[in-house]
Amino acid sequence: MAGTRFTIAGAVLFGLSMAADGAKPTLRQWRNAAVIGTALMTFGNGILGWSEQFIPTGFAAIVVAIVPFWMVILDWLRPGGVRPTRAVFIGLALGTIGLIVLVGPLAIASLSGAREGIPFGPVAALVFAGGLVWSAGSIYSRYVDLPGSAVRATGMEMLCGGAILLFIGTVTGEARVLDIGSISARSVGGLVYLITFGSFVGFTAYIWLLKVVPASKVATHAYVNPVVAVLLGSTIGGETLTVRTMIAAAIIVAAVALITTARARGSSH
Repeated sequence: MAGTRFTIAGAVLFGLSMAADGAKPTLRQWRNAAVIGTALMTFGNGILGWSEQFIPTGFAAIVVAIVPFWMVILDWLRPGGVRPTRAVFIGLALGTIGLIVLVGPLAIASLSGAREGIPFGPVAALVFAGGLVWSAGSIYSRYVDLPGSAVRATGMEMLCGGAILLFIGTVTGEARVLDIGSISARSVGGLVYLITFGSFVGFTAYIWLLKVVPASKVATHAYVNPVVAVLLGSTIGGETLTVRTMIAAAIIVAAVALITTARARGSSH
């Protein structure tokens, strides 16, 4: 499903960008797009989606909170990297605390509710690996040759990452167990939503932001996304908005404000 989502979205975005001006990407740009697509779509999104079959969503949300740390550290360690200020580190820590408050201690401790017989250590390690590779791919995309159009670059990356996901899903036997008859209008609607808002809008904005703002600011999406999900759940899904949720949202908003207003300075190494 992840491969289907990204392949369709990538084909549409790439086709639209080619129809607009017809400028063909170079082989080097395709190579760079393949590296980024593999890092973000195959490893980052693919591993997270697979892991959430076996671990609670709350636990996964906490693990994903490591992404901003990876991005800041990797951007610092690269040649000529940007050393984060103290305010950025404080903001990262505050954002993680807010996320822990948001998902709640019971959700974090609900590992016993996951499927039996699955070793949580390796699964959690895969999520960590996915976050690390996602972050490395994000930093890599800031400094390599890609098409000037964010739409075209995103389409190329999705095509490459989606194709790899489709290949993995096929060789692991997922295609054999696909039941076309069980596909409902609701599931198709979910796929269309992910393609439209998650891929067309979300990923294109993400790739564009990586080019124009510091990595630490882009990374704040890992804190903001869960808050948006909770707010949508309360307004659209009729879920209860608790005091703990509002406190967590306030902490996360403060963390994001601290990170986005902090000034980065050049690396000293």
